This record gives sequence, C-alpha cells and structure tokens, in this order.
Amino acid sequence: MMSMFTQCMVLAFGFPGLPELMVVLLIALVLFGGAKLPSLMRNLGRSANEFKRGMAETTDDEEDETHSPSGKA
Repeated sequence: MMSMFTQCMVLAFGFPGLPELMVVLLIALVLFGGAKLPSLMRNLGRSANEFKRGMAETTDDEEDETHSPSGKA
C-alpha cells in the first residue's frame, strides 16, 4: 500500500516516458561524448550488479543469523 505522499508524488510527476528518457540520453551524450558513453554505461551496469550482489549477500547473512540455533535455552 502506497503512502499518501507517494500517491501525491506519482500523480504530480508520473513516471518518465520515452520523451523524457530521450532527453536524458541526449544530455548524457552531450556531456560525455559518443566515445566515452559506452564505457560509462558499462561501468554503471557493473556497479549496479555489484550493488545487487552485495544486497543479496546481506540478505542471506541476515537469514542465516535468524535461522541458526542460538545455543541458549
């Protein structure tokens, strides 16, 4: 269930569509140039994957701690 603030934000701004994404891509192209853009996107993808792996490891560690016997009776 979304909070009232989140509902208002979605109604006010909506979600970015194709025109907005094209503007962002154009700005990135102008700022970084065509030669550096592929390596920038590749590094961004690697960073996102590393973040996801780190979050998965943290979740796995927390589950192990909650399901392991504590030794106290």
